[in-house]
Amino acid sequence: MKLNKEKKIYWLILGLALLMPSYLHSQQIPLYSQYTFNGFLINPAIAGSEGYTALNLTAREQWLGIPNSPKTHAVSIQTRMLRDSYIGRSLKIKKRMQIASRSGRVGLGGYVYNDMSGLIIRTGFQLTYGYHIRMKESQLSLGVSVNAYEFRINRQAIVTGEEDDPLILETKFNTFVPDANFGVYYVNKYFYAGASVSDMMQAALKLSGPATTQYKLMRHYFLMAGYKAPVADNFTLEPSFLLKASQNGAVQLDIGSKVYYKEDYWAGMAYRTGNALIFMLGMKVDKYYFGYAFDYSLSHIMSRTFGTHEFMVAAKFGDNARRYRWLNRF
Repeated sequence: MKLNKEKKIYWLILGLALLMPSYLHSQQIPLYSQYTFNGFLINPAIAGSEGYTALNLTAREQWLGIPNSPKTHAVSIQTRMLRDSYIGRSLKIKKRMQIASRSGRVGLGGYVYNDMSGLIIRTGFQLTYGYHIRMKESQLSLGVSVNAYEFRINRQAIVTGEEDDPLILETKFNTFVPDANFGVYYVNKYFYAGASVSDMMQAALKLSGPATTQYKLMRHYFLMAGYKAPVADNFTLEPSFLLKASQNGAVQLDIGSKVYYKEDYWAGMAYRTGNALIFMLGMKVDKYYFGYAFDYSLSHIMSRTFGTHEFMVAAKFGDNARRYRWLNRF
């Protein structure tokens, strides 16, 4: 059975992920718990892969109740470009008629995010190009993005004891760097998998002052996979995982599952290695999607916070002509 084959592939990829270490240290990128609903944020190949024009807004506040705790806000848009060419078709009444072609292989996207973690504020911009190759009953996508980051230090959060501290006055508190990402993504009716790398150029960050300090962005690698399987009337199960690895050898794994009812409501749970349990709820109303995730920290910090909260609002526009009919992913 074809579905069993997809399950075997999924568990094979997951098994490889579990062989890697489960601790992530000094990650320079934002975390997202609801990655399955907007994988475009971590893999540029997903831009336009569904065929829809999709707008997504995400807001995440980590460790609510702790001053200067991490906060992330992101807005993204992606679409599939349709070709304006025409195809000829023979008709009984007229010999030939030119009919607009609805095919298209190019996906475009972009997003902006603001990520604050302690004293560091990072604002990122990304423009993405995706190319989608249709196969018999599946699709293979490639994507590349160009990024620009602004890193700055939150002066208001610095406490020195001196109002006019010369170290503060003489230090450059912001820097601007370019970089690039690359990804590949495969999807069919039941199964999806993708791999991507961010910050390929490892751009240098320079904060100048009495002594110039230079840091480098680390490359980050992502591997994600999942499959959707009907388990009962109106119910679908979707196990999935996301493996994140940084260049310094640190690794983190999100593994979990969601249950959908009539494709309009869902609930799920996931485990983030060494970090948190994640609980998810969501619903679809017409073309609009609403999702919420609560991260329960497994460390001692949970006793001093109200947890981590992530909200997602999305809208998808377009008709079935923009995508392959078998690719009924929402």
